Amino acid sequence: MKMLNNSLMLLPLLALAFAAVSSLQYSRHDFPPDFVFGSGTSAFQVEGAANEDGRTPSIWDVLAHAGHSGVVAGDVACDQYHKYKEDVKLMADIGLEAYRFSISWSRLLPSGREPVNPKGLQYYNNLIDELISHGIQPHVTLHHFDLPQTLEDEYGGWLSQESVRDFTAYADTCFKEFGDRVLHWTTINEANVFALGGYDQGVSPPARCSPPFGSNCSHGNSSIEPYIVVHNLLLAHASATNLYKKQYKYKQHGSVGISVYAYGTVPLTDSVEDKQATARVNDFYIGWILHPLVFGDYPETMRTNVGSRLPVFTKEESEQVKGAFDFVGVINYLAVYVKDNSSSLKPNPQDLITDTAAELTVFGNTSLENEHANAPWSLQQILLHIKESYENPPVYILENGQVTSHNSSLEDTTRIEYLSSYIEAVLHSLRKGSNVKGYFQWSLMDVFEIFGGFEKSYGLYYVDFKDPYLKRIPKLSAHWYSSLLMGTLHQPSHASS
Repeated sequence: MKMLNNSLMLLPLLALAFAAVSSLQYSRHDFPPDFVFGSGTSAFQVEGAANEDGRTPSIWDVLAHAGHSGVVAGDVACDQYHKYKEDVKLMADIGLEAYRFSISWSRLLPSGREPVNPKGLQYYNNLIDELISHGIQPHVTLHHFDLPQTLEDEYGGWLSQESVRDFTAYADTCFKEFGDRVLHWTTINEANVFALGGYDQGVSPPARCSPPFGSNCSHGNSSIEPYIVVHNLLLAHASATNLYKKQYKYKQHGSVGISVYAYGTVPLTDSVEDKQATARVNDFYIGWILHPLVFGDYPETMRTNVGSRLPVFTKEESEQVKGAFDFVGVINYLAVYVKDNSSSLKPNPQDLITDTAAELTVFGNTSLENEHANAPWSLQQILLHIKESYENPPVYILENGQVTSHNSSLEDTTRIEYLSSYIEAVLHSLRKGSNVKGYFQWSLMDVFEIFGGFEKSYGLYYVDFKDPYLKRIPKLSAHWYSSLLMGTLHQPSHASS
């Protein structure tokens, strides 16, 4: 592997990377002054220090220790717990405007509830202060797949409405301790995928599922549990958001949102059936979260296909959930073709995937090097769908990036092409009236990925996991992103308008 030095003066390599230039160009200056560009990670994926200073296990720790992805990953990860000053310096070096990170609930509140762990409190105060001292906005996620295991053991975690109470109290602690400096809060990361992966397919924490929908599951119910979990997530999100609005917003002036994983969708054929199936997929993946927040209830398609397995909001709950957000966080990597599969709707037990009555095929080449095929129209389509279907709320792109194998060349020209085209798609969406406020590339550095461990890589910085100091080395994409953020580079145009 060819290692790059730390200099940002790599014009010959940049010229090679940007060889495929079309007639249209854009720059940082084409975006509004208050539009923010950042990058992100999450606590379990970068912090390490899993057993230090009072932190207790999360459901992700337990899954990793059970052999998920073949590694015990979170124990050290990228060791950002000890190297946060170095990492913030790397962010500043490339001109990062914002950093999205998550707080480890079990580091701040080891029992899942107060009292606060002073060492955990100190760490997050230090990280936030370090970011602000370098002019970098902190964007904080409260729950990124890492519920404290103690709450999972006590009452079943998100399957119980007791989680609403405990999450609200945890959020209250964070607002109180950090809200004087943090203005951007995401309550739940990928609420839909957290439920689908963790309670339907059993491939992510807490790995619950039931045959034939998931594999290697010893407990769970794929037909019911994902819907119960999202219901409780929405109630918890609404509770925390309404608390912020009542007790903190007037003095802290921040905003609270929730993030949703979204596919770009296109009918496989021009048939009416495939077009209807595409609409259903959007309802099940995006509308599952946003429809209650905007309109107070789940989409009618979900009510029809899921029936009594879909929880019902009481009148009071509907009023609490409706309007309980300041922004929507969008996470997009993939585009899919959608084919109608209405014949899958049967009275037998089903899961969310069969409830959609659609078959999804990933767009493009799905080999490791191109797992997230370059389909920038995907992101633009999602942004315009949200604009048209959900009253054009403020949107942050909280994750978008390309995966490669970890041992790939540091001259990651395909990642540059990917990011360049997707960012241009965001610009086109802005010009078409989408209320998009920011873009966060995933990820700042190579981290422990929930699917693939350390074998897959999204980072702007390569992390040498065999090095005792976990050395960070900038990839070509880091230099490219820096040039974009600092306004010194015009970009090749890829996306259609």
